[in-house]
Amino acid sequence: MSFNDNASLDTSRMGGGGGGGRGPVIAGGGGIVGLIVAVVYFLFTGNLPGGDGGQSQAPAEQGQQQGQGSGYEECRSGADANESRTCLMVGGENSLYDYWSNQPDLKQGLGDREFPNPTVNIYSGQTQSQCGTASNQVGPFYCPLDQGIYIDTDFFDIMERQLGAEDGPLAELYVLAHEYGHHIQNLYGVLEESQKDPKGANSGAVRVELMADCFAGMWVQDAATTKDKNGNTLLEQPTEEQIRNALGAAKSVGDDTIQKRSGGGVNPDGWTHGSAQARQGWFIKGMQAENINQCDTFEVDNPENV
Repeated sequence: MSFNDNASLDTSRMGGGGGGGRGPVIAGGGGIVGLIVAVVYFLFTGNLPGGDGGQSQAPAEQGQQQGQGSGYEECRSGADANESRTCLMVGGENSLYDYWSNQPDLKQGLGDREFPNPTVNIYSGQTQSQCGTASNQVGPFYCPLDQGIYIDTDFFDIMERQLGAEDGPLAELYVLAHEYGHHIQNLYGVLEESQKDPKGANSGAVRVELMADCFAGMWVQDAATTKDKNGNTLLEQPTEEQIRNALGAAKSVGDDTIQKRSGGGVNPDGWTHGSAQARQGWFIKGMQAENINQCDTFEVDNPENV
């Protein structure tokens, strides 16, 4: 999925300074399982896995201040988004913001309130949020305590080398769209369901993750209609190859795929995100959805049967 060269990029909702996180490095590593693109488990504990015990060393305002034009000076146009991963994330944020802030079901639910956008934080190596400190070994994550999305773009190389995902802009934007989906779940009060039932193929955690995949698909379906602040179309229609790459990214972070790559057998009782087939299936379902209710994974008996 390519950006239109003449589209304007808006960095005002970005945080993290385009790289260079300020938090201490996490002790230890999560290994390949820790690289799952996840909603982190600290909704009620305030802790990142392997993090600093939830001691928030940086308030939400710090991440927001860093992003107000700081570290993203090279991200001005769609042409920049086609050349730089950091600018790709800026462009992706712009498109996701335009899509979700104008999504009819969400607008109706918000009433007269303004859409509360997340802050997208790009960092390098390590970062800190109100949910704790993290490195790219945690993988991209959403912190509901500061409504921030945190992505180290080096993760995309890891996703390709270790998890077998295909390279491509839409595959990388899928990751951002999935995390943005967690923010939408947070607004609806759904995100906490992952903690009530945290493991298993039919668990609340899996249903939350698959719903975020479906939300990502909803955005892809209409991404080429999203506009920049001047009314210019941000993105071109995705090609079939780009959609295949995004589906490959969804497959690469399926629980069964990761369990196989880590050398163990497939154990659905330990799943937290869903199988590769389910992740791809709900992404496709989102691309075909006519409204947000069709992504409700809690309304089906078994979310694996999609």
